[in-house]
Amino acid sequence: MHLGQTLIGPPKMLISGRLNTEVSSPREQGSQEVGRSLRSSYNVPMEGTVIQAKAGRAWFAGRALVVALAGIVLTVWLLSTPAGLLGKADAIGYAVCHQIDLRSFHLGVRALPVCARCSGMYLGAMLTFIFYLSRGRGRAGLMPGRPILAVMAVFFLAWAVDGVNSYLHFFPRMSGLYEPTNTLRLITGSLVGVVMATVVYAGFNQTVWVDWKREPALRSGWDLGLVVIVTAGLVAVVLSDNPLILYPLALLSALAVVLLLSSIYTMIGLLVTGKENRIGSWRGLILPGLAGLTLAFMQIGLADIVRFWITGTWGGLQL
Repeated sequence: MHLGQTLIGPPKMLISGRLNTEVSSPREQGSQEVGRSLRSSYNVPMEGTVIQAKAGRAWFAGRALVVALAGIVLTVWLLSTPAGLLGKADAIGYAVCHQIDLRSFHLGVRALPVCARCSGMYLGAMLTFIFYLSRGRGRAGLMPGRPILAVMAVFFLAWAVDGVNSYLHFFPRMSGLYEPTNTLRLITGSLVGVVMATVVYAGFNQTVWVDWKREPALRSGWDLGLVVIVTAGLVAVVLSDNPLILYPLALLSALAVVLLLSSIYTMIGLLVTGKENRIGSWRGLILPGLAGLTLAFMQIGLADIVRFWITGTWGGLQL
């Protein structure tokens, strides 16, 4: 080949220090492409499997952490609080109520875990929850209509006025609007318990369930009337002063405190983690609910510690 000639043909390739002018045939190039494609398609599911495995391990670790933390918190609280069922109920009330003896109903010589007003609030809330569930309003997530909300505002106002009036009687030179009684505290507390339960119930269902219903749990004046009748029955039962009735109500009031706090913390946990409206069954609620329960007892335990550190006793406040 002369230097002046134009090189026509396949380019030369340097392989192992030698020039190679051979080029793969179209059939060979096709085989190479198929091989690369097969290797690529083989790696994709492998990568997906690895990602799924890591996600599964992370999910299991998170679940184990929640369960372990719940076990630790509950164990420490149970071992650090007074013995017996009523002792535990008292420790729960100790975290949320002043437990003043004169402003509480009694089981024999022992004051109930929470005062008269708080007894009405928490027992009223618990009975309202039960009422909604018994009426088939399990996942109703809307607030009631304006007329019912107006009545609830009156309930809240009555509770607030009676509370302020009762508080004024702490001071000898201030007489207040009227003489407060435990019966009035119980009545106004039970009415505001209906309000508390209605708000928490709607918020919980809106936050938790993927298929929550766009309807109120308290649908009509008839429903409201039934709830008021139930709370009136509650008031009558508490005022009966029957120890066979007051004992389970004492435990139920403490359980209501835990239920309300756990529900609120469950909602907060789902909102903070961006997992609201993803749960479709009660089984799916176990882990978030356990986390909410743990946070509730962490709050109760912290309040117990601070109050005991200040007062040095598990008893109620002294006037």
